Amino acid sequence: MNIQDYQGILVFAEQREGVISSVAFELLSKARELAEEKTMTVSALLMGHGIAHLANELHAAGADHVIIVDDQTLSHYLTEPYTHAFHQVIVAKKPEIVMLGATTIGRDLGPRLSARLMTGLTADCTQLDMSPDGHLMMTRPAFGGNLCATILCKEHRPQISTVRPGVMRRTPADPSRTGTTETFAVAFSNETPRVRVKQVVKAEKHLVDITEANILVSGGRGVGSHDGFDKLRALAACIKAEVSSSRAMVDAGLIGHERQVGQTGKTVRPDVYIACGISGAIQHLAGMEESDYIIAINKDKFAPIFGVADLGLVGDLHQIIPALTKKLSR
Repeated sequence: MNIQDYQGILVFAEQREGVISSVAFELLSKARELAEEKTMTVSALLMGHGIAHLANELHAAGADHVIIVDDQTLSHYLTEPYTHAFHQVIVAKKPEIVMLGATTIGRDLGPRLSARLMTGLTADCTQLDMSPDGHLMMTRPAFGGNLCATILCKEHRPQISTVRPGVMRRTPADPSRTGTTETFAVAFSNETPRVRVKQVVKAEKHLVDITEANILVSGGRGVGSHDGFDKLRALAACIKAEVSSSRAMVDAGLIGHERQVGQTGKTVRPDVYIACGISGAIQHLAGMEESDYIIAINKDKFAPIFGVADLGLVGDLHQIIPALTKKLSR
């Protein structure tokens, strides 16, 4: 393999039902930053059916070039056809770096692409940088989040990484920005697919995704019960926030996994993060320490959470939260 043949950055612009995921825009912002360090071209790969009109959004977000794979076969996400299409694009375009969001789709595609291309994959990255000699430095938590490992893929291309949603900061779109667009034809096999979508059943969701929330009221082991979370929900309703939690409360069955913040949950970056009864284990801090303003409420004045908090309240959350809710409701 001649790694000099591989040039530029390719970002997977994941979309569902014609809506591009937030992580795709976050990755384009990071790709733009890395490209300016090494004078590289940023391309976005958009796959699906009837999605060509989304290209302008990707140009505005930082893509110099948009590659569109529009085919009826890609109407719904299926592992085989999406992997096949993605692989063909990489073989033809030879990008130096490939970025995917660490979503359910990205985590499915990434390893399969890595295996087909016989190259490395660094999953769940929290930081991406360029080394002095031009390699991608991919940093991810290791050993249960107790330290971070920076991984380089020096001998193979492309360098593939999946990045957790909410980790990279999304820069504002520039509607005046333009670029080139290409329709890429993929030769799909005529064989009967091993998996087919027969029916799509959507689960009803009435809650805002915590990665999209501006304010989060998050509960940890100190909340203790359903009654404790009811107090958090009352405060959240008062200040138009969403309720989230640490892993301990998810494991206790008091709240769903989709509300979990941390290394094994979601990475969030709200304007305000209110940590209630959360000690501040490193695994949890990895998912929220980039919040703009952190307020911590804990009985233990030595809790690690106070080390990252902008404002700390030492006391019983079961007394503080109702009093705060009452005060703000006036």
